[in-house]
Amino acid sequence: MPGEPRPIARPGPAGLRAPAQVGGAISRPERLLPAWGVVLAVVAHPDDETFGLGAVVDRLTGSGAAVHLLCYTRGEASTLNARGASLRRARAKKLRQASSALGVATVTLLGCPDGRLSGTPSAELAAHVTRLAARHRPGGLLVFDDTGITGHPDHQAATAAAPRAGRAAGLPVLGWTLPATIARRLQNETGQTFTGQPPDRVDLCVRVDRARQRRAALMHASQISPTAVLWRRLQLQGDCEHLRWLQPPRQKPDLTTRHANSTG
Repeated sequence: MPGEPRPIARPGPAGLRAPAQVGGAISRPERLLPAWGVVLAVVAHPDDETFGLGAVVDRLTGSGAAVHLLCYTRGEASTLNARGASLRRARAKKLRQASSALGVATVTLLGCPDGRLSGTPSAELAAHVTRLAARHRPGGLLVFDDTGITGHPDHQAATAAAPRAGRAAGLPVLGWTLPATIARRLQNETGQTFTGQPPDRVDLCVRVDRARQRRAALMHASQISPTAVLWRRLQLQGDCEHLRWLQPPRQKPDLTTRHANSTG
């Protein structure tokens, strides 16, 4: 049934992450993700959970967190390798397969208009986040940076709904971003729009393993090709993901307990 969460398989726990430092600009980003036992990830399209958030989601689920995914659209506006009703069905199926590969606990797939998400009232989008937050009780929300990364209006609309819901529920919001240097290089090489953040606006730099992200990306067969820009972006990013607080926790978390396998 559209809009209802679907449980999917996820790996067993492997320890919790220590919380990350909060606040504004810092000279050296934290190396640790927040120790959220439950996370609600919010994206615009099927494949955003993998192409964008995949490595972070994989690290969270690998640490034992239950990650629940909210995806607003069914990706029907794509014109890459298929279109129409068959594309809607295929993208929904691949979303669940890729999410399962990343260890996501449940997927809630809505039917908001792809390519026109910004035309949906922000309060309406935020209400979906609020409803799922009340159900799953996450420690925080995970989204794209407010730049949308590629400047896509759907990405920006999905992200804008999260802080609105987060403020109402008292939840912090963590945004996945790109360093400005990588964004500029991608833009110069591909001619496509990418927007990143300077070092003083990055709060976390987290070491990741991209193996599951890469495998999950290949599951989105209608959206990927051997020459896709995604592969170049992942190459430039290496084994580090950058994030920033779009809405920091209300209180600075305890930083004294660190996971034995954390990187520094």
